[in-house]
Amino acid sequence: SACVAVQLPENAHLDYSGNDWECNRLYRKTNGACVALVIPAHAYAEDSSYGRGWRCEQGYRETQESCVAVRLPANAYAIDSSYGQGWKCERGFRESANACTAVVVPANAMLDGSGERWTCLRGFVKSAETCARVEVPANAFLDSTGRGWRCERGLSPTATACEPLRVPANGHISYSGNDWACHDGFRKVAHGCIAGAPGSTGR
Repeated sequence: SACVAVQLPENAHLDYSGNDWECNRLYRKTNGACVALVIPAHAYAEDSSYGRGWRCEQGYRETQESCVAVRLPANAYAIDSSYGQGWKCERGFRESANACTAVVVPANAMLDGSGERWTCLRGFVKSAETCARVEVPANAFLDSTGRGWRCERGLSPTATACEPLRVPANGHISYSGNDWACHDGFRKVAHGCIAGAPGSTGR
């Protein structure tokens, strides 16, 4: 079979394979031809074979075949977006009814990473719209989250206090430090350790 030359329409070039063609920049393939893109005011050409081939500049948003200026509410900034409203609230504000309202941060709290919500500082826990201090009992310390507490090693937690562990004969304080386990060769039964099969340690 013979090789047939690719017929290039006006404003086109061979693609990377050399067996087909694609339109030059600022042209779009339409019915076997390359038709010039019509880019509206306040838009720029976009290198893509999909979509309209253009995007609105920052501060404008797409509406049918044009770009209209974004109306920024107070405490907002324009974002580069062809869809949606084209703005976001500044840090410390959140969107509400097409406006940006201030986030009220209570005492002992700070804005979180989003900038739209708040979180309590370490040592405090959320209670309604405030931050209440975590009540740490004697012989305890704040846990890794900073919103709860743990007893020191050798003590067991109750709802509001730390009490000494009652370690039975043939037992020892477990790895956690707040419970007990049986020695090797013993297994946990109720509140004691009894001889059992090797490996049945109850740890």
